[in-house]
Formats: sequence, structure tokens, C-alpha cells
Amino acid sequence: MTSHRLSSGGLVDRSAPLNFSFDGKSYSGFKGDTLASALVANGVKLVGRSFKYHRPRGILTAGSEEPNALVELRSGARREPNTKATTAELYEGLE
Repeated sequence: MTSHRLSSGGLVDRSAPLNFSFDGKSYSGFKGDTLASALVANGVKLVGRSFKYHRPRGILTAGSEEPNALVELRSGARREPNTKATTAELYEGLE
């Protein structure tokens, strides 16, 4: 997949790569990424669906006001539902 990330600048540490998974697929990002920024950099456009009509939803904003990118972090008994992808800091092994 082609990267949608700038080659320099921003708040990410490009010398510290991190691996994570989203919807069962493996991706990579960098220390300093949020889950949302790493997904956008990997070309992921669909992050959820509307409750009533199941219409596709994507990331619209970069801050805590994001209405669409609510995700469930982790799996098993340690789940964190309704976490905003724009404020969730990326870490190694995030699921």
C-alpha cells in the first residue's frame, strides 16, 4: 500500500516505527502518531458506519471533536469502547 505521509515534519518520530492492527489488518505507524493519523497515513478511509443506516464513516477532523472515528481498543476482557481515534496515542501492538 502507498504511504500517504509526508517525508518530514510533524510531531512523529520517524526513527521509532510501531506496528498495530485495525479491523484485523496489520499496519505500521510511528511514535507520536494518533491512531487516526496512522490510519490516514496508511490510506484507511473507512473507520466506522452510522448506527441507523450503516453508511460508511471516515475521519473528518484532527481533534477531540471528531464525530465519526469512535473505535474499540484492545480485545478480550480489556476492551475500551467508544475511544476517539484522533486522541488515542499509537503504541506497539495496539489492536
